[in-house]
Amino acid sequence: MSVAFPVTAPEGALPAALVERLDAAAARSAATGRPDETLLAELGEAGLFGVAVPAAYGGFGGDATLINHVVAQVARVNPSAAIMLFQHYAVSARVEEWGDAAQRARLLPALAKGDLLAASGWSEPGAGAAKKRLNTTAVRLPDGRWRLDGTKSFTTGAGVAGLYLILARTAEAAESTGAAGSTHDEPDGGYGASGQTFFLVPADDEGLRPDQSLDLIGMRGSATGFVSLHGCVVGDEDRLGPLGEATRIIAGVRRTGATLGAVSLGIASALLDLAVEQVSRRPGPPDQVTRFRLVDLATRIEAAHAVIDRSGRRDAADPGLATLHSKLFATETAEQVGVEVARLLGSAGYTVANRVNGLMADARAVAHMGPTNDLCRELVSSTWLG
Repeated sequence: MSVAFPVTAPEGALPAALVERLDAAAARSAATGRPDETLLAELGEAGLFGVAVPAAYGGFGGDATLINHVVAQVARVNPSAAIMLFQHYAVSARVEEWGDAAQRARLLPALAKGDLLAASGWSEPGAGAAKKRLNTTAVRLPDGRWRLDGTKSFTTGAGVAGLYLILARTAEAAESTGAAGSTHDEPDGGYGASGQTFFLVPADDEGLRPDQSLDLIGMRGSATGFVSLHGCVVGDEDRLGPLGEATRIIAGVRRTGATLGAVSLGIASALLDLAVEQVSRRPGPPDQVTRFRLVDLATRIEAAHAVIDRSGRRDAADPGLATLHSKLFATETAEQVGVEVARLLGSAGYTVANRVNGLMADARAVAHMGPTNDLCRELVSSTWLG
């Protein structure tokens, strides 16, 4: 599969026509708080849904560097679309890595074409950022199928996704232990708990109900909402990975090098673009102080770009830690750049219509996405302090 812009080149940029559509969709979603489903179809037609899917299944076969590049490019114009793409790539990669042959053959071609938009349902009320206290359960039925019950919160793509990767507590594995007698927690004990299992649930399952009633401050076009599972029955062929060992899958996610920091990098770049554009409209050339402030912001963004590139290359001594650092640094950078740009624009930025405010809200949203920034700090510090 080819895409509509040279994603393999470091300077590869979105084509102007797609930028216009992304920008127009972002403006509509900012006003309505709803996703633009026409845009999602256009992203599929451009080949962007297949970036993380192997070529053997009709995708582009992109690595983490390519994924981060594409996500940052889209986020520079439409952060909501970028976060949906990132989640889609994450689920696609998990299916490729952990799915059996039948699951890969059944799902990956549709994920590559965009016939299926994938979403992750991990968070839920009361579970905490580390997802250790799940109330969503999956109980095996006498015929071997599974019944899922529970509610997932802050699910990006709720109501527009065709496939949900649901994290649930499986009763049979709740007390499972490893060969040495220890539970199957993630090695650093930071994310997830023993007895949790992933399931691939199609959107048309009668027991799955999405709810888009959340009125978000940022990421307003991301279709982030609730997903309720009541008597949701799936087959064992819809289970992804080993029973009761979702922590093994979770532990490997950040080691891939794909990072949410790429979304923040795109947002920070958009904020700088906005500042340069609006400063250049002022009568007369900008003064030295203003020029230097813009340079300082650009330097911060370049530093964020560097740590994200390192995460994608996976050449650090600990690639997982590099990914956590990249998410922390890029999200903090985007928020700081937003504050500085708002100050630079002065009263011109103090209006609802000015895009700086929506971008700042988008930047803040990424800090809350899993792993949240505070959980990132906990996971990093645990490698030093236990």
